[in-house]
Amino acid sequence: MSASPTRGTGKYSVFAIAREAMRLHTGWKRAWASPEPKKKYKIVIVGAGGHGLATAYYLGKNHGITDVAIIEKGWLGGGNTGRNTTIIRSNYLQDASAAIFDKSLKLYEDLSQDLNYNIMFSPRGLLMLAQTEHEVRGYKRTVYANQLQNVATEWVTPERIKDMLPIINIDGPRYPVLGGLYQARGGTARHDAVAWGYARACSAMGMDIIQTCEVKGVETANGQVRAVNTTKGRIECDKLAMIVAGNSSVLAEMAGFRLPIESVALQALVSEPIKPCCDLVIMANTVHGYLSQSDKGEMVIGGGTDGFNNYSQRGSWHHVEETVRALVETFPMLSRLKMLRQWGGIVDMTGDRSPILSTTPVGNIFVNCGWGTGGFKAIPGSGWAMAELVANGTPGPLAAEFGLNRFREGRFIDESVAAGVAH
Repeated sequence: MSASPTRGTGKYSVFAIAREAMRLHTGWKRAWASPEPKKKYKIVIVGAGGHGLATAYYLGKNHGITDVAIIEKGWLGGGNTGRNTTIIRSNYLQDASAAIFDKSLKLYEDLSQDLNYNIMFSPRGLLMLAQTEHEVRGYKRTVYANQLQNVATEWVTPERIKDMLPIINIDGPRYPVLGGLYQARGGTARHDAVAWGYARACSAMGMDIIQTCEVKGVETANGQVRAVNTTKGRIECDKLAMIVAGNSSVLAEMAGFRLPIESVALQALVSEPIKPCCDLVIMANTVHGYLSQSDKGEMVIGGGTDGFNNYSQRGSWHHVEETVRALVETFPMLSRLKMLRQWGGIVDMTGDRSPILSTTPVGNIFVNCGWGTGGFKAIPGSGWAMAELVANGTPGPLAAEFGLNRFREGRFIDESVAAGVAH
């Protein structure tokens, strides 16, 4: 955005559109300011992706803390926030997971109104296909768990799935569709709009969003954080929140501690645009692929993570072939489409495939990472819980189970087995 320090955003409305149309749209202000960093802030958040911006927003909205800088080594939303397949759901098995993801889904449902910015939330429904007897048992178990958690999900038959999604082949010879776990409230949102909406709201509160500002070192003294050294100079802070997804271990090493995560590339692709044919979000975990159709008509396709640790943000042909080959049997029409583009993001994987929202061995440094391949759906709930942790110094009920101490205590929140997929 512009280097102008102007922070006025105004309220978006039909009247504002009409007013600006009358003056040839010359009166729109920048959505957020891009100031130079000050010497000191109460809180510095490293990472201007969805989770970092949401944390800043709820620090201001819920806790009245606005002396905040959100610094980003690249451009706002240029990491995993802009590199995912936009799936939103909360049908998790473990109680702690269901609680934070359902909080996130509830916040997503009203987020456009809350931010006064259209995030294009589309609760079109999410269907997780059961294509083995093991998945049938697992998903029925999840339905029962969700009932106890007050998360609305249901088991659906193959016949109903065919009615809901005519393009599907339910009689595949290797992987027939035996049923599915359906969450009507699940869906998608526009990933860029989520970041932009939070950024606009944070800037309007007086927070500083500082792009192209890479952290080169973390200063500590007497076991407490003192400052971060960046490519735009030294920035002092009382508290530091590290929210940088796949680069979390790199930043933690600068501060003198280690995190139990691995960084792996996750790839996705979209097809050429076609007429509407898929109004659900589909996850086929046995063949490890997921599918939805964008507003522009593109088929958005994602798969599993790379089989080796890396920091790549690009795709690879062998992974595209593996993902598409797996989905073609269940969705034969995909075989006739051309690929439009592909990309990759760096995801941070914990051993139990659940996130970390925690204090750290260094005083007043807090970390939010480990969301793996499920980070986009958690953005509002993650920001809400992380803001509470940073503001109070201790976790609230949403973050309490996701501390670093669980790895020392063997108190895992195992979603890898529960979900049967990378997240």
